[in-house]
This record gives sequence, structure tokens and C-alpha cells, in this order.
Amino acid sequence: MSIISDNLKRIKPSPTIAVTQKARELRAAGKDVIGLGAGEPDFDTPNNIKNAAIKAIRGGDTKYTAVDGTPALKKAIIRKFKKENNLRYSNEEVTVGTGGKQVLYNAFMATLNRGDEVIIPAPFWVSYPDMVLLAGGKPKIVKCNESDNFKLTPQKLRRAISKKTKWLILNSPSNPTGASYTKTEIKKLSQVLIKYKKIQILSDDIYEHITYDKDKFFTIAQIPSLKNRTLTMNGVSKSYAMTGWRIGYAGGPKEIIKAIRKVQSQSTSNPSSVSQAAAVEALNGTQNFIKVRSKEFKKRRDFVVRSLNKIKGINCLTPNGAFYVFPSCKKLLGKKTKLKTDSEFVEKLLEKANVAVVQGSAFGSPGYFRISYATSMQKLKIAMERIKSFCNNLD
Repeated sequence: MSIISDNLKRIKPSPTIAVTQKARELRAAGKDVIGLGAGEPDFDTPNNIKNAAIKAIRGGDTKYTAVDGTPALKKAIIRKFKKENNLRYSNEEVTVGTGGKQVLYNAFMATLNRGDEVIIPAPFWVSYPDMVLLAGGKPKIVKCNESDNFKLTPQKLRRAISKKTKWLILNSPSNPTGASYTKTEIKKLSQVLIKYKKIQILSDDIYEHITYDKDKFFTIAQIPSLKNRTLTMNGVSKSYAMTGWRIGYAGGPKEIIKAIRKVQSQSTSNPSSVSQAAAVEALNGTQNFIKVRSKEFKKRRDFVVRSLNKIKGINCLTPNGAFYVFPSCKKLLGKKTKLKTDSEFVEKLLEKANVAVVQGSAFGSPGYFRISYATSMQKLKIAMERIKSFCNNLD
């Protein structure tokens, strides 16, 4: 009899973390590897946020806090939702976790019963299906087409809904594609959801501030009739370059927030007190650097997309958010190149060209690969040349 839980047999380790770790190991072994696998801004945490953390440490703010967030941080989150999204929440409708990932995990653990279905549009963030499986639920993957910019359509949503559907996950802007739903597109999806009152919506807005189009960001909880069925998750990791601080948060119905708090009380308890103090400053302090950094991300995006589309056999859409592109390598797979899968493509790219990316199959979309351009332009230029040389020599 194995000592390891059968639950773990249903899931796999995070492919994005595995790629990042592999790149680290190769660099440690002396290889000149450029890692384009991590979903992490290369910018540093702003100094005002760091100073708030230092002040908290020196002031003795190093004890346990309320399980799901300090009053100061909840107040800042409530203010953020009201100011930026026109969403009004009370303290009892807000939770804070150790990163956005924990908030999502807690939500599924708190609400899913065995056999409950969760609609997950693909391409999807790698952790969604495994979190659902760990909680006893059933991921229902809906393939979204490149011709639709990898976005869920009302028709596909309607066909995916069954009597067992409990949640729909919407991630906008998206990891891995960078696709962002417009207000019009969200309203069309909401017309379907309004008819199915038992379905909850989990809106993953972690890339909210990293957008490039002219349309103002719009989240589905802003549809009045859906607000009381929507858990809106966000955090400070991406917009504020605070991935290591591990602070995520959500606003939603009291019943769900209370259940999330119960799960967290028996797992991690409160997030770091110092990180929470830093997050207060992140949300309340100057936001000017966000636009500056987004402009830099846009420059990188434009360069990477332009460079990839010049490579024979590669096709890449221009995303309007996040810091990822999701190019197709389908034309480079087959007898001619002896590469059968996207996984083989990225393995050989790392082996031959010392560039680490993530295979599209990890995101539920074989035939593609994800590049994170959250790194310097200098490294991106070298990486694009290496990818070009690799692809040109596959024949």
C-alpha cells in the first residue's frame, strides 16, 4: 500500500514551474539559457512598497493577523474595487490569501462536491484543472479557437453547461494567450449565464492593469445581476511586481467568503503580516509606475510578435494584455522535422538553442507554445535570434 494519497495521482506538477526550474539548473551548470517560461515581471517591487514593509517590521507588525486579512488591507481592497471597478463590497465580502493561487484553491475546496463540473476555457492557466481535481470536481475543458482570439464564445459556453455545472472560470487578460475580453464580449457571455442561476463565476483578474488596447478593463461582476454569483480574484503579484510577497485577494458573496476563510483557518491561517502591510501601500500608494511599465511591456510584445511572425513555420497573434504570446508551431511538427508534438519542440528548443518556453499542451492547447516577454529587451533580441535559427535548421 502506497503512503501517498490517491488524490495526487489525479494531478501533475506545474509545467511552468518545471520549465523555470529546468532553466535554473542548466544555468547553474554553466549553460547560457534564456528563460521565457516564468510568469513573473522582471521589474523590481517599487521602493515605496518596500519601505512600507520595512516600516512594518521595525514597528513590530510581525504577529498573527486575522485569518483572511488585516482591517487595513481589506479597507484598501474595498477602496480599490470601488474606485477602479465600481464594485462595492463589505469586510465580510473580501478575503486575502497567500497569493491568488491560494484564493482560487480555497474557493474550490470550499464549494466543490465530487462530480461538480467547472467550465474551463482552453487555453487555460495550468493550475485550474488540477485544483478542481484536488477538490473532487470535474474540469470541463472548452476548446477556444485561434480564430476567436482564443476566447470563449456564448455558443460554446451554452453547449458546455450541464446540470452538474457549478463554476465557470474567466481569466482576462489571459494566461497563456494574453487575450482580453471586451465589455461587449462579457455582456454577451452574461446573457447566457443569467439564464442559469445556479452557476457561479470565478473571474481571475490578476493581469487587470497590464493591458494595451483602448477599451477600459471590464470585469463580469460589473454586470449587476451577476455580482452576487461572482468571485472576483486579483492580487498584487503582477501589476506591482510582488510575486514573492504572496498576496492575493478576492471579493464575492458572503457565504463563499466565509467558507474560504474556514478552509484557510485550517491550512495556512493568515498571510504574512509584513506582506499585507506592503500590499496596503501598493493599493493605496502611487500607481504611476503601472502605466510606465505597461508601455515597456507593449514595446516588448510588439517586438516579439513581429519577430516571431518573420520566422517560417511560426504564426503568432497580437495579444492585448498580460505579458505572454502564444504562437503556433503546428507547421513545424511532422515527418519533415521529426518533431511530433509541441512538447518535443520546446524540449529541442531548450536543448539546441538554450531558450526555455512552455509547451501549449500544458495549457490544454497542443501545437502552440507560450513565451513570457517579462524580461529585458536585450535578452528577448537574443532569444528571438536563437528561435529563428533553431526553426530554420529543422528541415
